[in-house]
Amino acid sequence: MSRDRGSATVWAALVATVLGAVFGGVLLLGQVVVARHRAAAAADLAALAAAATWAHGPETACATARRVARAQGAALVGCLVRGEVAEVTAEVAAGPFTPAVRARAGPPAEPAGRGPGAGRRRAA
Repeated sequence: MSRDRGSATVWAALVATVLGAVFGGVLLLGQVVVARHRAAAAADLAALAAAATWAHGPETACATARRVARAQGAALVGCLVRGEVAEVTAEVAAGPFTPAVRARAGPPAEPAGRGPGAGRRRAA
Protein backbone atom coordinates (compact mmCIF):
# COMPACT_ATOMS: atom_id res chain seq x y z
CA MET A 1 0.00 0.00 0.00
CA SER A 2 2.88 2.39 0.65
CA ARG A 3 4.04 1.96 -2.97
CA ASP A 4 0.91 3.74 -4.24
CA ARG A 5 1.32 6.68 -1.92
CA GLY A 6 1.46 9.94 -3.97
CA SER A 7 0.48 8.35 -7.31
CA ALA A 8 -2.78 10.35 -7.45
CA THR A 9 -0.74 13.54 -7.37
CA VAL A 10 1.33 12.39 -10.35
CA TRP A 11 -1.80 11.44 -12.30
CA ALA A 12 -3.49 14.75 -11.46
CA ALA A 13 -0.43 16.68 -12.63
CA LEU A 14 -0.31 14.66 -15.87
CA VAL A 15 -4.03 15.19 -16.56
CA ALA A 16 -3.72 18.93 -15.83
CA THR A 17 -0.77 19.19 -18.24
CA VAL A 18 -2.62 17.36 -21.02
CA LEU A 19 -5.77 19.43 -20.53
CA GLY A 20 -3.70 22.62 -20.56
CA ALA A 21 -2.08 21.58 -23.85
CA VAL A 22 -5.45 20.74 -25.41
CA PHE A 23 -6.94 24.02 -24.21
CA GLY A 24 -3.95 25.93 -25.63
CA GLY A 25 -4.37 24.18 -28.97
CA VAL A 26 -8.06 25.06 -29.10
CA LEU A 27 -7.28 28.72 -28.34
CA LEU A 28 -4.62 28.75 -31.05
CA LEU A 29 -7.05 27.26 -33.57
CA GLY A 30 -9.65 29.85 -32.60
CA GLN A 31 -7.11 32.63 -33.15
CA VAL A 32 -6.39 31.31 -36.66
CA VAL A 33 -10.08 31.10 -37.54
CA VAL A 34 -10.78 34.63 -36.30
CA ALA A 35 -7.78 36.02 -38.21
CA ARG A 36 -8.91 34.31 -41.40
CA HIS A 37 -12.45 35.68 -41.06
CA ARG A 38 -11.10 39.19 -40.43
CA ALA A 39 -8.87 38.89 -43.52
CA ALA A 40 -11.81 37.66 -45.62
CA ALA A 41 -14.05 40.52 -44.49
CA ALA A 42 -11.33 43.08 -45.18
CA ALA A 43 -10.62 41.59 -48.61
CA ASP A 44 -14.31 41.61 -49.53
CA LEU A 45 -14.80 45.22 -48.49
CA ALA A 46 -11.56 46.34 -50.18
CA ALA A 47 -12.53 44.59 -53.43
CA LEU A 48 -15.95 46.26 -53.38
CA ALA A 49 -14.33 49.65 -52.75
CA ALA A 50 -11.88 49.15 -55.61
CA ALA A 51 -14.63 47.98 -57.97
CA ALA A 52 -16.75 51.00 -57.03
CA THR A 53 -13.94 53.44 -57.94
CA TRP A 54 -12.54 51.69 -61.02
CA ALA A 55 -13.51 54.60 -63.28
CA HIS A 56 -10.93 56.84 -61.57
CA GLY A 57 -8.11 54.54 -62.66
CA PRO A 58 -6.38 51.51 -61.16
CA GLU A 59 -4.09 53.56 -58.91
CA THR A 60 -7.00 55.39 -57.31
CA ALA A 61 -9.04 52.20 -57.00
CA CYS A 62 -6.17 50.37 -55.30
CA ALA A 63 -5.52 53.34 -52.99
CA THR A 64 -9.17 53.26 -51.96
CA ALA A 65 -8.96 49.50 -51.38
CA ARG A 66 -5.81 50.01 -49.28
CA ARG A 67 -7.58 52.60 -47.08
CA VAL A 68 -10.58 50.33 -46.58
CA ALA A 69 -8.39 47.32 -45.71
CA ARG A 70 -6.36 49.41 -43.25
CA ALA A 71 -9.59 50.62 -41.61
CA GLN A 72 -10.47 46.94 -41.07
CA GLY A 73 -7.12 46.23 -39.43
CA ALA A 74 -5.71 44.42 -42.46
CA ALA A 75 -2.90 45.00 -44.92
CA LEU A 76 -3.55 45.03 -48.66
CA VAL A 77 -0.84 42.85 -50.23
CA GLY A 78 -2.22 42.66 -53.75
CA CYS A 79 -4.50 44.74 -55.95
CA LEU A 80 -5.33 44.28 -59.61
CA VAL A 81 -8.00 46.26 -61.44
CA ARG A 82 -8.98 45.16 -64.95
CA GLY A 83 -11.83 47.20 -66.32
CA GLU A 84 -14.68 47.09 -63.82
CA VAL A 85 -13.33 44.02 -62.01
CA ALA A 86 -11.09 44.38 -58.97
CA GLU A 87 -9.14 41.54 -57.38
CA VAL A 88 -7.44 42.20 -54.04
CA THR A 89 -5.53 40.19 -51.46
CA ALA A 90 -5.64 41.20 -47.80
CA GLU A 91 -3.89 39.72 -44.80
CA VAL A 92 -4.32 40.09 -41.06
CA ALA A 93 -1.51 39.40 -38.61
CA ALA A 94 -2.70 37.58 -35.50
CA GLY A 95 0.07 36.25 -33.33
CA PRO A 96 2.29 33.91 -35.30
CA PHE A 97 -0.29 33.60 -38.09
CA THR A 98 -0.85 35.87 -41.08
CA PRO A 99 -3.62 34.44 -43.27
CA ALA A 100 -4.04 36.05 -46.68
CA VAL A 101 -7.42 36.01 -48.44
CA ARG A 102 -8.18 37.00 -52.02
CA ALA A 103 -11.49 38.56 -53.08
CA ARG A 104 -12.90 39.69 -56.37
CA ALA A 105 -15.65 42.21 -57.10
CA GLY A 106 -17.24 43.64 -60.19
CA PRO A 107 -20.41 43.51 -62.23
CA PRO A 108 -22.06 40.11 -62.63
CA ALA A 109 -20.93 38.17 -65.68
CA GLU A 110 -23.51 37.20 -68.27
CA PRO A 111 -23.97 33.42 -68.40
CA ALA A 112 -23.03 31.90 -71.77
CA GLY A 113 -25.87 32.22 -74.25
CA ARG A 114 -27.84 34.47 -71.88
CA GLY A 115 -26.89 37.88 -73.23
CA PRO A 116 -29.39 40.59 -74.12
CA GLY A 117 -32.11 39.20 -76.32
CA ALA A 118 -31.29 35.56 -75.60
CA GLY A 119 -34.33 33.45 -74.99
CA ARG A 120 -36.72 35.85 -76.74
CA ARG A 121 -39.01 34.37 -79.32
CA ARG A 122 -39.42 35.96 -82.68
CA ALA A 123 -42.88 36.65 -83.88
CA ALA A 124 -43.71 34.42 -86.83
